[in-house]
Amino acid sequence: MTIRAHRVIENEWIPLKDGTRLAARIWLPAGAEEAPVPAILEYLPYRKRDGTSVRDESTYPTLAGAGYAGVRVDIRGSGESEGVIDGEYTPREFSDALEVIDWIVAQPWASGAVGMMGISWGGFNSLQIAALNHPALKAVISIASTVDRYNDDIHYKNGCQLSANLSWASYMLAYQSRAPDPALVGARWRAMWLERLAEEPFFLPEWLAHQRRDAFWRHGSICEDFPGFPVPALVIAGWLDGYRNTPLKAVEGLGAKAKALIGPWVHKYPHFAWPKPRADFLNEAIRWWDRWLKNEPNGVEDLPQVRAYIVDAPRPARWRAEEPGRWVALANWQAPEPLVLHVGAGRALSLGAGAPSSDHIYLESPQDTGVMAGEWFTLKPDAELPGDQRPDDAGSLVFETEPLTEALELLGFPGLTLGLVPRTASANLVARLVDIHPDGTATRIAFGTLNLAHRAGQAEPRPVVPGERLEIAMALDACGYRLGPGHRLRLALSTAYWPTILPGPTAGGVTVDCGSLRLALPLLAGAEPVAVPEPDDPDPLPRYIEHAPGASRRSVERDLQAGVTRYRLFEDTGLAEHPETGLSTRQVREEVWTIAPDDPLSMTGTTLWTTEMRRTDGWNTRTESVARLSCTASDWIVSASVTAFEGETEVHRKDFGETIPRDLM
Repeated sequence: MTIRAHRVIENEWIPLKDGTRLAARIWLPAGAEEAPVPAILEYLPYRKRDGTSVRDESTYPTLAGAGYAGVRVDIRGSGESEGVIDGEYTPREFSDALEVIDWIVAQPWASGAVGMMGISWGGFNSLQIAALNHPALKAVISIASTVDRYNDDIHYKNGCQLSANLSWASYMLAYQSRAPDPALVGARWRAMWLERLAEEPFFLPEWLAHQRRDAFWRHGSICEDFPGFPVPALVIAGWLDGYRNTPLKAVEGLGAKAKALIGPWVHKYPHFAWPKPRADFLNEAIRWWDRWLKNEPNGVEDLPQVRAYIVDAPRPARWRAEEPGRWVALANWQAPEPLVLHVGAGRALSLGAGAPSSDHIYLESPQDTGVMAGEWFTLKPDAELPGDQRPDDAGSLVFETEPLTEALELLGFPGLTLGLVPRTASANLVARLVDIHPDGTATRIAFGTLNLAHRAGQAEPRPVVPGERLEIAMALDACGYRLGPGHRLRLALSTAYWPTILPGPTAGGVTVDCGSLRLALPLLAGAEPVAVPEPDDPDPLPRYIEHAPGASRRSVERDLQAGVTRYRLFEDTGLAEHPETGLSTRQVREEVWTIAPDDPLSMTGTTLWTTEMRRTDGWNTRTESVARLSCTASDWIVSASVTAFEGETEVHRKDFGETIPRDLM
């Protein structure tokens, strides 16, 4: 293939009907004005000038070299785009995107065919905007995204509130408070910044106001109308990311329109993701776009519907550079026939026909059970990943197989059914599948959560009646995993998983009818080996000038005298300067969660963000944001503030505060 030269348009204004202008960075193949080319749109609030520039500069030159215009657009109110953001995946975000597509196809360099691509937010809105059926949008590539905004995003998980709700709202508050770059917008940068600071919302109260799966969450969830989804979708995720479920859910819902690729990765593009092996994403993407945007008959539609990496019993470690395992393919995905295990004597998980356990065991986990869960949303394969599960198993009710005599290979969604009796009117149940290595080391395979009030669905929760038996069915997250001979499979049940999920309003546990428990394991069957090529360039990201190194720390502190557990996170990106733009940026995040092991209402979460932008000519802006979440039995209590500085002079401060009633949680 001939690699075309290209030029970069650092900032192009895209006018909208209401007079707002969105900012775009464009990689344009040489000769596109004479021979128009398809366009790849990535549409994000994460700042093209600095926030995503590293990955953009590793991706779009290659796509431009293959004959595609890369159009990286900042959402309204972010980066250099005018206006103010109004929320996450809002109708205005979508309508702006449709106008952006209209603008693209009207350009003299555009062939009229557009694809959308992105990871996380950009992966979400690629699917969401495609569902609106713009005639120019022909196909999408969606990485680390969701088809269900309520159950498979950072907000709720089967009615349990994720701590990531606060973490991500704080991230967005910090990122949206940053100034546009004067080098692109000129002297009006300050007025744009002050408007942004005055009007930007804090997303958390809105998310907390919708604790059920209502119309707010159904909006933008393409699972609401899988049959109406109009275009081919390549859906990609990593097993070590919170968005691991989406590829399989997409192929189950979209059928032949979707192809799934699931690797061993955290929340990164596959060509520079960790842990390895990586995937040659750029050539994969070019082949996808060639078929659907250039109509080249290259056989992409005949790819296996699912390609997945089967992880082979990794050990928890402080850093996982490589994940053992192998790639497999299934030409057509269907939910596998399950292997069903039950509980016999001695809490043994088994297949046998022996008598089920007659035990009824009361379970009430300490509120700080879950500290080895790692991050829900992982960016590095270090302490962000789940650690050795034995400390959390100590606060759980565990069931276990005998050492396996032959390998057990899983691909799909494990399922669990059981009967239990709650002691109080609110309770959460968490189930974890754990690989017990011969030396006792414990690796988490998959987990699931359930707010018992949501046992029959998330749209209309049903109150829990203390003392009344409940029959529970829950699905765990998808996994692709191999346990070797000599390993044991453990099922661990707990009523807490802090700080991943936040506690209910009352202390109290459940009595588990062990004999009723059934664990359905999705056995890998009918798969063929497949080659997923790795990228030729093992280090594709550009390097910027480092003025101060980054740092990352995570710790758990148990104050035995005060009876409080603290979970601390610290992330510092370091201060780095783009060698061409001269813009230096830094972000520092501190997050602390606290809880008393015997008191769910003692829970607090606090986040502090500092963002900095500067140039050697003396231009310097900084924002400091703080957000807090606590609770009573009846309410969530939210507060936040953003303070902005030009140099050392405070130029703006805004405070937020709200109390939101709890809803069957």
